[in-house]
Amino acid sequence: MNNRQTDLTQGPILRHLFRLALPTIGASFMQMTYSLTDMIWLGRVGEDAVAAVGVAGFYIWLGFSLLLITRVGAEVGVSQALGRKEPSTALRFVRHALFWAVIISLVYASISFVWAQELIAFFGISSANVNEDGSLYLRIVSLGFLFTFVNPTFAGIYNGMGNSRSPFWYMTAGVVLNLVLDPVLIFGWWIFPEMGVAGAAWATFISQLLVFGIFLFRFVWVQEMVHLHLSQFRLDRAISKKIFSLGIPVASESALFAFFAMIIARMVADYGAIAIAVQSIGGQIEAISWMTSTGFATALGSFTGQNYGAGNWQRIRKGYQYTLLIGTVLGLAVTAVFLLFGKSIFSVFLSDPESQQLGAVYLYILAVSQVFMIYEITTRGAFNGIGQTIPPSLTGIVFNGLRIPLAWMMISFSAYGLFGIWWAISLTSVFKGTLLPLWFWLVLKNGGNTLRPSLSSRWIVLLPSRLRQNTVITKD
Repeated sequence: MNNRQTDLTQGPILRHLFRLALPTIGASFMQMTYSLTDMIWLGRVGEDAVAAVGVAGFYIWLGFSLLLITRVGAEVGVSQALGRKEPSTALRFVRHALFWAVIISLVYASISFVWAQELIAFFGISSANVNEDGSLYLRIVSLGFLFTFVNPTFAGIYNGMGNSRSPFWYMTAGVVLNLVLDPVLIFGWWIFPEMGVAGAAWATFISQLLVFGIFLFRFVWVQEMVHLHLSQFRLDRAISKKIFSLGIPVASESALFAFFAMIIARMVADYGAIAIAVQSIGGQIEAISWMTSTGFATALGSFTGQNYGAGNWQRIRKGYQYTLLIGTVLGLAVTAVFLLFGKSIFSVFLSDPESQQLGAVYLYILAVSQVFMIYEITTRGAFNGIGQTIPPSLTGIVFNGLRIPLAWMMISFSAYGLFGIWWAISLTSVFKGTLLPLWFWLVLKNGGNTLRPSLSSRWIVLLPSRLRQNTVITKD
C-alpha cells in the first residue's frame, strides 16, 4: 500500500467525512449526469424518446445493483483490513473484487444485448416508438456494460483506501465528453448524422469507455494506489465468499428495489408515455438528494469500517451523529426546493405546461420523504462499515416490496390514481427512514457494553451477527 491512503482512525471526524464525501458526491453526480443529460436533450425530441430511455434505464439500474456485490465487498473488505493493519489482506480483496466485477458485467451484458426487446416489452407500453427506441438504447449501452459497471468497483476500492478524490476526477473526464457528444450525436451536429435515442446511447458508451481506460491506466498500469502484483493472483474461496457475503445483501436489496420499481413503472405506464416520462425525469431530479446522501453514506462507511477494524466504537458513534445532522440540513433544503420550484425544475426538461404541472405534483409528493430517505441511506453506510449489510437490506426489501400492494390499493380503493402510486413510494421511504436509524442506535447502544442476559432473544436476533457472537465487547 502507499501514502495516498488515509488513516481514518484518528484526526478530526468532520474533516474526514467531508474530505471523503465531497469527491464521492461529485463522482456520483458525474455518474448521474449521463442519464440526466440524455433526458435534457431527448426532452427536445419528445416524450416518447424520454420514456424509451427511462424504461431502458431500469435495466442499467439493475446492472448497477448486481455490481454492488463487488463495490460493497471492496469498500468494506479493504477498509476493515486497513483498519486492522493488514495491507496484504486488503490487496487480496482488491484483486478478487476486480475479477468478479468483470465476470458479472460480461454475463449481464450478454443477457441484456440478446433479450433487449423482450426486456423492454415487459413494461407493456403501447407505443411502438417507445418499445423500438428503448430496445435499441439498451442494446447499444449493453455493449459497454463492462466499462459502466467495473468503474464503480474501481471507485469502491479507492474509497475503501480513503481516497475518494481520484475517482471524482476520472469520472469528470467521462462526463465532460458525454456533455459534448450527447447533442452532437442526438441531433447530428458537425459531420455526424442525426441518431436520436441511439446517439444518446453511443455517447454514454464512448464516455464510459474513456473512464474505464483512465482507471485501467492509473490503477492497474501505474498502480497509483497499490502494487497489484497480478501475476500472484490466485482465486481464493474465502476472500470470494467474504466479498459475496458482504455484497449480496446490498445487491439483492437494490436489485429487488429495481424490480419493484419496474412493477411500479408498469402501473404508471397505464397512464401513458407522459406519465412514464415524468416519473423518469422526476427520479433523476430526486437523485440529487439521493446522490448527495450516498456520498456521505460512502464516506461514513469507509470511516466506520476503519474504526470498526480498530475497535473504536466512540468514533463510530460520533461519526454517525455528525452525518445524521448533515443529512437533516440537506433533506430540509431539498424539501423546500421541491415544494417551491417543482414546476420550474421540470420546465428544463419538458416544454408542455401540462407535463410540467404533473412533474411538479410528483416533486410535491416526494418532498414529504426527503429527510427520511437521507436518514435511511446514511444509516446504510454505517451498517456497511461494520460489515453488517443484512439489516438495511432487509428493511429495504420489506418496505420496497410493500410499495406494490400499497400502490395497487391506492389505485383500486381511492381517487388518487397516478398520484396514489407516487404516495406509496413516498410513504414507504418515511417508514424506512424511521426504522433503520432506530435499529442502528440499538447496535450502538450495545456496541461497547456487555450484553445483558435479560435482553430478550427476539431483540438479540435484530443485532448484527458480530455482536451476537460476543458476550462481551471491549469499548475503546
